[in-house]
Amino acid sequence: MSRKISRSFINGRTGAGTGGQGLKVEWDSTNDGELHWKDVSESSLEYVAPFQGSNYGFTSGGNDNETTIDKFSFASSGNATDWSDLNRGRSQAAGSSSATDGFTQGGWSLYLNEIDKFSFTSTSTAIDWGDLTQNRYSLAGQSSTTDGYASGGDYSGLPGSVNIDKFSFSSSGNASDWGDLSQARVGTTGQSSTTDGFTSGGCCSSVNTIDKFSFTSSSGASDHGDLSVARGYGGGQSSSDYGYHSGGNTSSDTIDRFAFSSNTTATDWGNLTVSRGWMAGQSSTTHGFTSGGNSASLDEIDRFAFSSNAGATDWGNLSVARNAGAGSQY
Repeated sequence: MSRKISRSFINGRTGAGTGGQGLKVEWDSTNDGELHWKDVSESSLEYVAPFQGSNYGFTSGGNDNETTIDKFSFASSGNATDWSDLNRGRSQAAGSSSATDGFTQGGWSLYLNEIDKFSFTSTSTAIDWGDLTQNRYSLAGQSSTTDGYASGGDYSGLPGSVNIDKFSFSSSGNASDWGDLSQARVGTTGQSSTTDGFTSGGCCSSVNTIDKFSFTSSSGASDHGDLSVARGYGGGQSSSDYGYHSGGNTSSDTIDRFAFSSNTTATDWGNLTVSRGWMAGQSSTTHGFTSGGNSASLDEIDRFAFSSNAGATDWGNLSVARNAGAGSQY
């Protein structure tokens, strides 16, 4: 069943057709059994997963004490603009996204545990949303429809954390322990499907393992395959069916793609415009983005297609050159 409406509020998203036209609402039992929307003029349902954005990418923090949150368009290339500020400067934090807000977890400024929340529609400064179970940085972020997750990371100088933390998007409060990764690691990268979180790569001595954990069970992660090249400190992106791990360390330009549905080794999906690590990753419904990166602090924003392995193109620049920012999307 479907019918035309002028505006909708579905999965927490308010929207109108791109040309001012109405929206068609359809029941999508293929993905998660929820209502989703499309422009009336479109020929097929546009499925907007909780871990993807339709409008903008955001890059928060970086460079140890950077507080700037940048915003850039998914629809048109160009430079990012200063959107807001974190509650506290940090780098190597994890990023998660709800339908309305971005979250930045942990990070480096002497081992942080704070979770910041900022609005996708208001330029007000981020607020303190709670704490992780451990003070740590160089961790990965994942997003379900209702909760954010933070996995791995450097824990008080130890070789790495196995912890997977879970926190609520709807109510402030401290995160809870959601199980363990298959191995302790830092410099991890996060991806999300509609049902599971994924943590790929890491260090020290480079890790190629891709872990998978359930959003509905706290039983911990299992090995889901391997990257094509072992590396840490990459950027993570997610389409509806695949996870992507782009770059890593300071010398990799490889974009890896792996299937959410099968635990096989990732395949090479093209290259970034510049070899880099320590970048933020963002996901639209059709493309992956990387922003900033490297120990020398870059400002480049790259874009690559989920449907083609032709590699990335230059999409613009951040307002502040930086490495180790956290990514989110709206």
